[in-house]
Amino acid sequence: MNSVDYYFSLLSPYAYLGHAALLEMARDTGVSLSYRPVRIFDLFAANGGLPLGQRAPARQRYRRLELQRWREHRGLPLNLQPRYFPVDPSLADRAAIVLAEAGIDASSYVASGFRAVWVEDRDIADRATVAALLHGAGHDAEAILVQADGDAAEALYLANTEAAIAADLPGLPGYVHRGEAFWGQDRIGLLHDAIVSRRAPFIAD
Repeated sequence: MNSVDYYFSLLSPYAYLGHAALLEMARDTGVSLSYRPVRIFDLFAANGGLPLGQRAPARQRYRRLELQRWREHRGLPLNLQPRYFPVDPSLADRAAIVLAEAGIDASSYVASGFRAVWVEDRDIADRATVAALLHGAGHDAEAILVQADGDAAEALYLANTEAAIAADLPGLPGYVHRGEAFWGQDRIGLLHDAIVSRRAPFIAD
């Protein structure tokens, strides 16, 4: 199975930090990426994570350290306190689902969605913002948004979330290859090695 299920939400800073590196890994190894946006707070609730505001102060402080380290390591801009965070990312996430389900490369739209939150201080809960991101990535914004509002996109959003929960992902981003889960953008190198080596997947049981 020469593919990787890519679980993310546009609200995740670590998914943003790993997005370009994941695309590079996919090009290097020849794997295809299946974009699977997830309801991030449902995943937290099911697998033991907490929304940022509910985490212990030490964990919140350590998160800020990690974001600074990885911002420097990846050479990417990242606002540690974006103006529109947290917000409801569901419409923006479902737009990515619509693109993926149609067989359209969602990478550019997803990249622009990450930048909107983490670099540009734009509100991805705002329909006009999502439309502008889709248009900027070369898509028919209104047609995509109509589908993103539909029952089919919502059903896939829930199914993706259930699949991420079943894969034992504690948070996002998550990458699943041949049934083996890799949690966090700092695991992309390990994912690369697993693909290239063609080793048998590791199991938790």
